Amino acid sequence: MEKKEHIISVLVHNKPDVLARIAGILGGKGYNIESLCVNTTMQYEVSKIVMTTLGNKETIMRIENQLRRLVDVIQVDNLTNVESIHRELILVRLNLTADKKEQIKNTVDTNKWKVIVSADDYLILEITGDNSQIDFALARLEPLGIVDITRTGIIALNLEN
Repeated sequence: MEKKEHIISVLVHNKPDVLARIAGILGGKGYNIESLCVNTTMQYEVSKIVMTTLGNKETIMRIENQLRRLVDVIQVDNLTNVESIHRELILVRLNLTADKKEQIKNTVDTNKWKVIVSADDYLILEITGDNSQIDFALARLEPLGIVDITRTGIIALNLEN
């Protein structure tokens, strides 16, 4: 069976060690978390964890079942095949060398990426998009001399209810 990336949203009680238990149960079963984003919801006592992992349908069903067994888990949703919006944010630092400065400026302007910090010798960009847009941005920027990046991991929101 084919492995593909799945996006799983988990609502949990906002308590110490909940994330550690989730990571532990998945890691203990040999499942890897590819990306992870966690924060409180509109109700401070509830947090939403959005994670991506690779697996086939059976593997993902096992992961969902393992998560549902945990005491502090309220709800588990696989957002992979439902109508949902997915985004990721990256911050990218580029050195502004004399030979690349104009090329970097043109690339940033053409793609309408947001410049967060602009100094004489470097700049920091904020780029938001889905997986393909982030991959495109990194492929375009890599030849221009990426010094450092930080990625949020995928966040997702179900379009239904």
